[in-house]
Amino acid sequence: MAMSGRIRSALPLLNRVLRSDAAVSQRAVLTPAFTATSPSSEFAKNYSAKAGTTEAKVKVPVTLFGGSGNYASALYVAAKKANALDKVEAEFLDFVEASKRSPTFSLFMKDLSVPVGTRVKALTEIATEAKLSDITKNFLVLVAENGRLRNLEIIAKKFVELTRADKGIVKAVVTAVEPLAPQEEQELKETLQDILGHGKKVILEQKIDANILGGIVVEFGEKVLDMSIRARAQQMERLLSQPVDLF
Repeated sequence: MAMSGRIRSALPLLNRVLRSDAAVSQRAVLTPAFTATSPSSEFAKNYSAKAGTTEAKVKVPVTLFGGSGNYASALYVAAKKANALDKVEAEFLDFVEASKRSPTFSLFMKDLSVPVGTRVKALTEIATEAKLSDITKNFLVLVAENGRLRNLEIIAKKFVELTRADKGIVKAVVTAVEPLAPQEEQELKETLQDILGHGKKVILEQKIDANILGGIVVEFGEKVLDMSIRARAQQMERLLSQPVDLF
């Protein structure tokens, strides 16, 4: 059975856990490596330092901020140390996608009134049933223990930022009033590829926004290329509003 199928089939275990009268704290199932209690930079340091299988130091390719950024960075470092980045990424994203398709689990993740023991027990059983790797399983359990399941989708998005940067993949977001034709999309990708140079791979994400009136707006990295009609109109308006010296 494919990994995503295993995860979906494991989610019904949640119902059994929620009905259990013996839902108590399961801290014992955690390895000593996963003992953080808050989504702080210290958590990221402890998790990533101990979860890997080698002593080699790993530096995150992109600096992320906030609690979700710390979680994503810690998971990246742990997976990278264990030489299991692709596997952990696939497992993590499949888990998040499968959980989004389960109304019961989505509600479970957002409900802060669920006891810590119930959260931990549910995530432990689901991850074990789905045969997730130890890094992914222990990370999910720790997120559950720390009451951050409601942030799992945000953590996953930030984690993808790191894995893409690790692979030299740059996402460019192009905004237009209508979808680009295939030839236009290819030409834009080639242009961005020339700008970024070798060693980078461009992927395009298209957004539709009638408010730009025409043209395109391209965002990649920290750069914004605004070639929209709206931007040109605003520039013209500024020029026309300036006083004219007739002499």
